[in-house]
Amino acid sequence: MPDTGHSADPPRSRRALLVNAGEGLVARLAAEPSLGGIVLERAAGRVDALQLLRLRDVDVVVTDPATVVQEDLAFIAEIRAIRRAARVVLLAPETSQQDVIAALRARVFACFSAPFETGELAATITEAAELEDWRHGIEVLSGLPNWISLRVSSRRVTADRLVRFMTEYRSDLPDADRQNLMTAFREMLLNAMEHGAGFDPEKVIEVSAARTGRAIVYYFRDPGPGFSHSNLAHAAVGHGDGNPIAHFDQRMAMGLRPGGFGILLVRNLVDELVYNERGNEVILVKYTDRC
Repeated sequence: MPDTGHSADPPRSRRALLVNAGEGLVARLAAEPSLGGIVLERAAGRVDALQLLRLRDVDVVVTDPATVVQEDLAFIAEIRAIRRAARVVLLAPETSQQDVIAALRARVFACFSAPFETGELAATITEAAELEDWRHGIEVLSGLPNWISLRVSSRRVTADRLVRFMTEYRSDLPDADRQNLMTAFREMLLNAMEHGAGFDPEKVIEVSAARTGRAIVYYFRDPGPGFSHSNLAHAAVGHGDGNPIAHFDQRMAMGLRPGGFGILLVRNLVDELVYNERGNEVILVKYTDRC
């Protein structure tokens, strides 16, 4: 190719705009290695943020941590009138189930309530800044405080986002119980995405979460062929003899990496784990009187 005398334009720096963030939060985020290469800017408030958005391209907007979700959703509509492609990470003093559903329907990238864990927040900002094709990753089919049904694309970043939303959705649990439940939720979601959909972003996983008077229930359905319940010698979960690594040789002979630990872990975190006959649908049950 002939030299035209013009060099290619350098890549544009990714930018994140923090609205009314305190100096302490900004300093902690600036020290996070995962945010290296992302320019952090501060806006004094919403009016200042909207003016800055008119002047320059911004990839991620992080909302005011002191404002409630309903106020932020109105602000997000103003943001998108100026920068439609901007990803929004919503911070709030607290969230309810209704808030989480509204944020999902508004296609917020992620939602956090105080106190904010800096490392997770920084990782989320980085994911949002680097991702462009994300808007249709999570679709709300039905949303109620005690029952939400979703359709999610089979991507690891979508799993990260959904776990964050579901963590807020279950803010009515003590932290330790919620963390265990979200570990189980994440393992089964990733299992469905990896083994049922092959992390194909064109394929979707159906997810439902319900709370009854006595239990929290999660349901997953993947588009894969399922598995045989009677032939699990090649997985850790198939070894009930106290030796979960005994499957290594079988999987190596099959050309597979070690697996099945996720299901083994989940069985220790929930009270019931029930598969359908085909093996592509699963229900997790945690009794609330044991939380």
